[in-house]
Amino acid sequence: MFDIKRYTIDDKRRWDQYVAKARNATFLFYRDYMDYHSDRFHDHSLLFFKGNHLHSILPAHEKEEATGGENNSEKTKLFCSHLGLTYGGLIMDKDVTAADVVELFKELNTYLKAQGFKRAIYKPVPWVYHQLPSEEDLYALYWQCHARIIQRDMGTTIFMQEHLRWRKDRRRRLKKALEAGVEVKRTDDFTSFWKVLDNNLQERHHVHPVHTLAEIELLHCRFPENIVQYNAYYQGKVVAGMTFYISRNMVHGQYCSSNDTGKELGAVDAIYDKVMYHDYADYKYLDFGRSTEGIGDVLNEGLIAQKEGFGGRGVIYDTYEWEI
Repeated sequence: MFDIKRYTIDDKRRWDQYVAKARNATFLFYRDYMDYHSDRFHDHSLLFFKGNHLHSILPAHEKEEATGGENNSEKTKLFCSHLGLTYGGLIMDKDVTAADVVELFKELNTYLKAQGFKRAIYKPVPWVYHQLPSEEDLYALYWQCHARIIQRDMGTTIFMQEHLRWRKDRRRRLKKALEAGVEVKRTDDFTSFWKVLDNNLQERHHVHPVHTLAEIELLHCRFPENIVQYNAYYQGKVVAGMTFYISRNMVHGQYCSSNDTGKELGAVDAIYDKVMYHDYADYKYLDFGRSTEGIGDVLNEGLIAQKEGFGGRGVIYDTYEWEI
C-alpha cells in the first residue's frame, strides 16, 4: 500500500511543503530547523507515498546502542523519532485516515526490520500542538507495535482564552515589577540574555543551555517570527529574559531566566504579562514546557507550582518504545 522512502536533501522542498499544510506539525519539523544539529543526529526521516502522492512524513534519526560483548563492542540499531527535538512522531495532513495509519505502522515495522533496526523510540506531538485531532498514531502504536510507555513527563499549559486569574503572589510580583519601572522589550539581543541563562544553569545544575548562543541566533535568523526573544530591563540592564517558540496556535516558553535583581523585582512576571495579555493575547495556548526530571519519575514541585500560578495546568509528554 505504501512506498517508504528515506529522506535525502533532494526531498527538502517537498518535505517543507508538507509540514506547512500538516494538521499536527510545528516549525520544528522544517528541515532548516531539524538539520541545524545534523552533525549530532544521523538522520533517517521517512516519506510515505501512495502512488505519486505524499501521504505523510516521519522525522527520525538512527543511533547505535551498546548492548554488551567485550568492551561493549556489540551494538543495537535504534530508530528514534526524535531524540533531537522536543517531540517527533508521524506528521499528517487532514486527509490521512485512521485505517491508513494502522496499515502504515504495520508496513513501517516491516521496513525497519529489513533495515536492521531492533528497537524504536517514539515521541508523539502533544495534542495541544495539533490544529486538528491527530492521535491516530497512538492507536496504531498500541495495536500494531505493542508499544509501551517508557517515559511520561508533565508539562504545563495555559488555555489563554480562559483567562484564569493569576495566583495572588504572581499578581503581587507583577505589580512590584511595574512600580519599579521594569521595561520589557521584544529584541534580537540574545547575547545579554544568554549570559544570564548560562550563569544560572552553571550555578544551579552545572550544565549549559541545550542550544549554544550561536545556534539560537542561527535558528532565529532562519525563523525570525517563530523564535522570539523578550528581555526585561532595569536601569538599562538586562535582569531577565525569555526565549519563545511561536507556532500556529501556541506560544511555547523555551528558555526563562533571571539574575538576582530580576528575581527580586518580579521581572519574569512582567514578561509573561506582556506576552499573554498584549503581544500574543489572541493565541490559544501558552506552554511552559516540562517540570519533570530524569525519566519523568521526579516532579519538580516548586517549578510546576510557579507555572500553575500563571494559570497553567498539566499536559503529558509521552515517550514510547517497541521491539522490531
